[in-house]
Amino acid sequence: MIAANASPEEIARFDSLAARWWDPDGESRPLHDLNPVRAAYIAARVDLRDAKVADVGCGGGLLSEALTRAGAKVIGIDLGEKVIETARLHLHESNLGVDYRVQSSTELAAAEPESFDAVCCMELIEHVPDPAALVNDLAAMLKPGGRLFMSTINRTPAAFGAAIVGAEYVMRMLPRGTHHYAQFLKPSELGRLLRHAGLELEDVSGLGYNPLNRKAWLSRVTAVNYVLSAQKPA
Repeated sequence: MIAANASPEEIARFDSLAARWWDPDGESRPLHDLNPVRAAYIAARVDLRDAKVADVGCGGGLLSEALTRAGAKVIGIDLGEKVIETARLHLHESNLGVDYRVQSSTELAAAEPESFDAVCCMELIEHVPDPAALVNDLAAMLKPGGRLFMSTINRTPAAFGAAIVGAEYVMRMLPRGTHHYAQFLKPSELGRLLRHAGLELEDVSGLGYNPLNRKAWLSRVTAVNYVLSAQKPA
């Protein structure tokens, strides 16, 4: 059964991309280009050797595999059955061990509360009906002292131009309808949700991306994409 905090249309949209998830030149190519920067951001803030990590909204497993290579023990969850199937199949190529599950954040938080050294939730919160409920789930998974990592898109005219007009209509890197401007969150809004969930915001950094040369980097500019870290008090 699909959890309440999910859109069946969104799940179906990402499931439709499953077959080409690991194609670096397919529809998921921005994820391939951003993945090393996100993984390095996490590794700089958490000792991943033998760390227990949850990758919430893991999709086909790009970040899950990167964190596993760095030494983490990763549980990757997603509500898309096809993307989880793709993630599991790719383990036969990578020879890595990731525990992939078709499971909601609410279910994992209930099953394994305060169990994770780190929780990652990349490019998911802008797709769920209730962002506050998602943040509460993520906070509940963390051990005291554990860290949450999230990335999403700011609600600014620049983000509308880049993430929707540019990516979906001009360059056609993403299917039309992938993003909805009203669901984007400003860093201050997401920070408020984190505080209400009992977490302390540590850092907000911009994620720069040039789709022409496919370069990605951390930046002080958060007008379009941004990544953050927050900690659960010990």
